[in-house]
Amino acid sequence: MKLPVCFPLLSLSRGISFEQLRRELAEFAKERDWDQFHSPRNLALALVGEVGELCECFQWKGEVAEGLPGWSDKHKTALQQEMADVLLYLIRLSHKCHIDLPKVALNKLAVNAAKYPASLVRGSSRTHLPQLYGT
Repeated sequence: MKLPVCFPLLSLSRGISFEQLRRELAEFAKERDWDQFHSPRNLALALVGEVGELCECFQWKGEVAEGLPGWSDKHKTALQQEMADVLLYLIRLSHKCHIDLPKVALNKLAVNAAKYPASLVRGSSRTHLPQLYGT
């Protein structure tokens, strides 16, 4: 599946791995002596804050179409920065919790595929369907 290009750097970078990001984040924290502050709890709370900042990019905009038509480069750049913050905190949190994030993400996709069979949920945004749960 080819993804639409809505901003110059929005084709997926194939040469960057989670492991590379994890290592660079660890080095970044070490150089600043910040590891002492990076407990799972603190990282989770920081992640929530960054998710809030990400949501602010969409606040009061109504529905936003794919590709962000009508958004200025300034607003797209702000969104990119907040998305990066969320990703980096999530990677750092997974490292501190000793969780292989790419592995569990793939496992979760398999769980969701079994939980929401395409034959039953296609075209529906509902997550609780009587035919799935018998209620």
